[in-house]
Amino acid sequence: MPTQSVEAAPDTRDAALPGFAVAAIREEGRWRCVRLDPVALVDLDAAITALRAQRSTGAVLGLLDVDDEFFVLLRPSPGGVRMLISDAVAALDYDVAADVLDLLRVELPPDDDALDDPWPEGDLGIVSDFGLPADELEILVEDLELYPDEQLDTIARRCGFAAELDELVNS
Repeated sequence: MPTQSVEAAPDTRDAALPGFAVAAIREEGRWRCVRLDPVALVDLDAAITALRAQRSTGAVLGLLDVDDEFFVLLRPSPGGVRMLISDAVAALDYDVAADVLDLLRVELPPDDDALDDPWPEGDLGIVSDFGLPADELEILVEDLELYPDEQLDTIARRCGFAAELDELVNS
């Protein structure tokens, strides 16, 4: 009797996703952007480690456009990491989103109807010191007509590094 070999399904957790991972670094009043390894789109620890590795005397802001579905802003500080995810419901489908919610100590509601509409979770004041107040960021994040890359472009424009971000992402 012939035997069938059973192959395990490929592990896609570390597979690259569409989108981009960028560190925006502000030093002496000027911004520069550097591309992060694409693994940052699937591994929150890798993203945070890469941001902390950016040697800077100024602010470092991570921008993750994950699979053109949602974005994550990360801002390392000596006491931890400030975070904002544009769509908490993405945690149902993406490990990196679930990891953000875990670090924020936020659980998704058990009611499936509550998961029909996306909502932001985290620190809406994450870039307020760069010129984008929390209430305006909330309006931007809740605009379902915009794709995540468009939202990140608007954030970059308001904070003053849109040209640097565009040059890096479109190169």
